[in-house]
Amino acid sequence: MYNDTYVELLVKKKTSVGMMLLRIVTMAATVIFALPGLMGMFPLLIAAVLCGVAAYFVYLNSDLEYEYLYVDKQLSIDKVMAKSRRKKVEEFDLERMEVLAPIQSYHLDDYKNKNYKTVDYSSGVAEQPDKRYVMYFNGEKKVILEPDPKLIKAIQNIAPRKVFTD
Repeated sequence: MYNDTYVELLVKKKTSVGMMLLRIVTMAATVIFALPGLMGMFPLLIAAVLCGVAAYFVYLNSDLEYEYLYVDKQLSIDKVMAKSRRKKVEEFDLERMEVLAPIQSYHLDDYKNKNYKTVDYSSGVAEQPDKRYVMYFNGEKKVILEPDPKLIKAIQNIAPRKVFTD
């Protein structure tokens, strides 16, 4: 009998200081331009609307979560913006995965000097101990993830010689 494994995981990305400052600046500019704009200075009202739109998009992109969804040898990664909008980022066929190991693992030493396009779908925080993992995919991509033990186990079940937990 064929058994599908389903694992879903949300990982909150840490908001950088620069994004927090940009959020504050765009919201403050909206208020500063809106007050005189409402008193009859039409060009400042237009500037307030533009700053408001910019503040909205900065807010969406500063409050991010990544959703990992594992089903039937496929790992799908979605970006959830401000808990309201979802965008599919990438999908990986795990049969084409080269290796999955902790970010500091010696199993990744063979890949250190190769040029791969790096994408980070983790929280961006190097905790102690570091929970992030690196997946080298199809000879072209280095993917940084932050899986939980259940997701690691599901991937390890389909590719036991390619997944390391050190």
